[in-house]
Amino acid sequence: MANNPSAIKRVRQTERRTLRNRATKTLVKTLRKKLEEAVEAGDKDAIGQAVSKYSSAVDRAAKRSIFHRNKAANLKSKAVKLAKTSATA
Repeated sequence: MANNPSAIKRVRQTERRTLRNRATKTLVKTLRKKLEEAVEAGDKDAIGQAVSKYSSAVDRAAKRSIFHRNKAANLKSKAVKLAKTSATA
């Protein structure tokens, strides 16, 4: 446990940030699942909207340093790749 005032404050800050970041990460995961569902259904309009919303959420997370920018690019790339495989099939 923290022994000095600054360490105690850091613990409080970390708890608040963890809750905030968890909400964003959960949103990104949910949007990814919706994208996968749209791909399985084969609805092109839904796929386009899902990719757009997912990319936007990932960009916001990267902007707030929840994801590293390279990880964000990797996630968006995988999403587009998934959407394109459904278009060709």
